[in-house]
Amino acid sequence: MTVLAVNAGSSTLKFALHPVEGGIAQPALLTGVIEGLSTQGPLDMTWNGGGTTHTERRGDADGDGFESALTMLQKMLQRESAGRELQAVAHRVVHGGARYREATVVTDSVVQDLERLCPLAPLHQPHNVQGIRAFAKRFPGVPQVACFDTAYHADLPDVEYRFALPQALHDEGVRRYGFHGLSYQYVMQSLQQVTPMAHGRVVMAHLGSGASVCGAMQGQSRATSMGFSALDGLMMGTRAGALDAGVVLHLLAQGWDHARLQHLLYRQSGLLGVSEVSSDIRQLRSRDSAQADLAIRMFTYRVVREVGAMVACIGGLDVLAFTGGIGEHDATLRSEVCERLAFLGVRMDPRANTLADGSGPVALHLPDSAVEVWMVPTDEGFVAAQTAVRLVL
Repeated sequence: MTVLAVNAGSSTLKFALHPVEGGIAQPALLTGVIEGLSTQGPLDMTWNGGGTTHTERRGDADGDGFESALTMLQKMLQRESAGRELQAVAHRVVHGGARYREATVVTDSVVQDLERLCPLAPLHQPHNVQGIRAFAKRFPGVPQVACFDTAYHADLPDVEYRFALPQALHDEGVRRYGFHGLSYQYVMQSLQQVTPMAHGRVVMAHLGSGASVCGAMQGQSRATSMGFSALDGLMMGTRAGALDAGVVLHLLAQGWDHARLQHLLYRQSGLLGVSEVSSDIRQLRSRDSAQADLAIRMFTYRVVREVGAMVACIGGLDVLAFTGGIGEHDATLRSEVCERLAFLGVRMDPRANTLADGSGPVALHLPDSAVEVWMVPTDEGFVAAQTAVRLVL
């Protein structure tokens, strides 16, 4: 038996096929991505199985690119799954709102609920919902399971999730939710397998095009930087992060409408907005530009600032973990963050930091460091597959 974990985006479809043995999801048999869904041009599928990387191109993606991508994926799975039966499709869904505090098997009413949350995560939620609908149609009878990024934060204390707004608005669902929960869940379970300190006070930094920080105790989320939407907290690739609401009021007074504001805050800000060059920190590091340098310094500063806030919320720090595309691959950022946290007793091993790869959790701290530092490659699909197996088998 197998479970297919998928993450449907605006231009890509990421997937991983996990075998199920003894009622437990196992590491993926194959992983891959289909790119070009939004261009109406050719679709490119790359996948890795058994240590071998394969590529395939489909040039007739006219009309619905997502449907063409599903056709490619379905044919490949029929060839590569060795006759294993597909038991469920596990979907990463960014926002579960106040109602969905844990993963759920999808029904028509669930889809309708998730569509209502699209304005709170416009970069992700509409595509997550599209993916659920398309896979349900393509694989009739196979349970579709929605696994929510907000679920890991469902038990945040009230002082953390409440806004200082009237009760009526809170009752309507205007509160802090937190995101990147599947990633944090994976990082936490990985850390608890390699160090007993992970049962204490842990700060996890998921740093990528979307970025957030989470403070956890005894494995449970207690504070996080993202809030009502995926806009709050850290500066990101194209998102502004924490922003004085007065700025939005000021722009409204100047005649900006909802669409223009949404485009600014989600797509024109962050690293891209400050640098005016790129949202990719790798490209910014290669530029001899004062604005690119400022963007990187601001990003690093915001990470330090939010980590400090998490430490205060959880009463100290035993473990600091980096994950996400930037957190896993940018050794310079990890070094600079840890240098600024030296007052907490953080002492990074420069050699370990430079040599860290993506093969598994890597310890980055020196033996006399008061805080353990780890780089943990995340695997949100594995968590989604594990969750789906528990629900449907």
